[in-house]
Amino acid sequence: MKFKALLLALSVTGAFTFAQEKVKFSKEQIKKMEQYLFNEGFPGPSTKKISTIILKDGTVNKGFCNDIETKKGQIYEISIKDSATKKQMVFNADNVSEMYIYPSKLAKVLKVGKYMSNIRSMSTKKLSKNTTSENIQFVNQTVSLKNKKDDKEFLMQLINPEFSDVIAVYHDPRAKETNGVSFGGPQLGGGVIKSYYVKKGDKVMWLHKDDFEDNYDFLFGDNAEFMKKYPKKSVEWDYFSFLVNEYTEMTNG
Repeated sequence: MKFKALLLALSVTGAFTFAQEKVKFSKEQIKKMEQYLFNEGFPGPSTKKISTIILKDGTVNKGFCNDIETKKGQIYEISIKDSATKKQMVFNADNVSEMYIYPSKLAKVLKVGKYMSNIRSMSTKKLSKNTTSENIQFVNQTVSLKNKKDDKEFLMQLINPEFSDVIAVYHDPRAKETNGVSFGGPQLGGGVIKSYYVKKGDKVMWLHKDDFEDNYDFLFGDNAEFMKKYPKKSVEWDYFSFLVNEYTEMTNG
């Protein structure tokens, strides 16, 4: 009887703790948390603006990027024409430490078209993120693709450069998006990116929405104030960019 009573007490305590952890957000808070704060992933470089490639030995090369070769979405070779000498140069991605390129006009047009075709995107994303005239930063990182392959170095697009000092988030060029519904016009719902590559400390991992809750403590658990304000049972994957930004501000603050 005592054993049963102990189990019942533990059960009640667990239920109480769970209830205490839940936080109900207002509609205004949810609307704010759903705002997409990451930069967009761009598929092609501008050939009319000067790109910068920094090699691992510190050598800086500037020129017009006329080709980026990829394999399974990952960059393995970059070609630029030197802006001063007009000499054509080809770089293996393994030798590149950082790269700054500009998006092509075609890439912007395609992104704007996609933006306008989804009602949810128009309410949660900024058009300026799709039409940016700023350069795009790529950083060499050692990572296991989808957490399944051997660790290798890849040039990955940093998509939260303004708040990446604690958690850096990189574009997954093969990421899928959640489905929506269309009745002959703009799509309703869907359009939420399902995966990113994420770096915290020395660890770089592929983070899929299905594994978000399992990795929540690793990402944010060292900030008790944040965990109390945004417990994992109360948040959604849709809030990920907001949560990374908020966690960074609360950690640095």
